[in-house]
This record gives sequence, structure tokens and C-alpha cells, in this order.
Amino acid sequence: MDTPQPLIIDRLMPHYDATRVDVLLVDAPTDVVYDVARDLDFLEISSPFVDAAMWLRSAPTAVAARLRGDEPPPPPPSMRLGDMFDHPDDAGLEGWIALAEQPGREIVFGAVGAFWKADIPWQTIAPAEFRGFAEPGMAKIAASLTTVPYGEGRTLLAYEARTVGTDAAATRKFLRYWRLVNRFVGVIMRAALRTIGETAVHRTPSRV
Repeated sequence: MDTPQPLIIDRLMPHYDATRVDVLLVDAPTDVVYDVARDLDFLEISSPFVDAAMWLRSAPTAVAARLRGDEPPPPPPSMRLGDMFDHPDDAGLEGWIALAEQPGREIVFGAVGAFWKADIPWQTIAPAEFRGFAEPGMAKIAASLTTVPYGEGRTLLAYEARTVGTDAAATRKFLRYWRLVNRFVGVIMRAALRTIGETAVHRTPSRV
């Protein structure tokens, strides 16, 4: 029996308070699916439910900025996953950091902050600090896209998001917040998988 291949996300966050995993079987080769996943632009994930979920997530920050007398920042031109690794200064994904990648297999990104607050206080840290970060009052998210060959010319594509609090109080606050947003997160994750899958199939020559 083959030994299961360890995941990067297991190393970076072996223990967690909440997790969500969505999986899609894609009728396209693994290398194609991975390349498409890495090139995913979150702004191109479009559906009424995703648009509403994105708006609900960003609205508190915009309102807080206006209450301070500040103009909310304009939306970035793109939010491409691979840019976090290739062009981190221009990625447009506020608070998110590139954690690690096994090319062709798994790409992992994460964030640190008090996510339950209306105006999230993001923590800027280096990827090497992520696993050991333990400043009280915060939570850490590790998210991964993983591709696994499934038979001939097909791929299992998994999107997982794990979160852990840095202390008991932060964990309680996050879990209350998670109960509210879990469904919205699921909508976005499944829409991302569908977008990747449809694009990968489109890029794959049809088999006779």
C-alpha cells in the first residue's frame, strides 16, 4: 500500500479549531488543473451568491473607514492567487501571505488577524513565522488548494481552510464568528472550485 503523501497544510497547521474542505472531481489532467488553480483570480469568481458574500465581507471595513473620515481603498484590479508568490507587493489580497508551495501538487496561503472584528487588524508576518505565531487575541487561517490524480486524465481538486485561535478567548470569538460566516465561506470555496474546474476542462484537448 502506498504511503499517503504529507500535505504542507498539515505541517503549517497540524491542529485547528475549525476547518472546511470542499472537493471537486475535474475531467482534466492534474498539471492543467494545478496551473489553473494557481492562476485563479478571486475577482473572476462570479455568481449572485458570491457577489453578495464578498460584499458582506468587505462592507464593515468600508463603513469603518468612512466613520474615521477616510475614503475606503479602491478595489484592486485583480486578486490572483499566484501573484502572492510571484508578485507579493501587487497581489491585491490584503492581509494574505504566501506560505508554501509544492509545484503541481499544493499551494498554501494564510492570514493572521482578529477576523471577527468589523475592521480587521491584519498582522503582517513573514511566512517562516506563521506556524509559531502565538500573539494573544488573534487567529490564524491556513488555506490550501491541492490536486491529486484520479484515474486517467482526471483530478481531485480540494480547497481547505483551517483556523486556530492563539488563545482561549480568541478561539471563542472566532468560533462565534465562524458560525455566522461558514455558509458564505462555503459558497465562495465551491464557486472557486467550479471556476477552476470549468477553465481546466476548457483548456484540455477533448479525448476521443
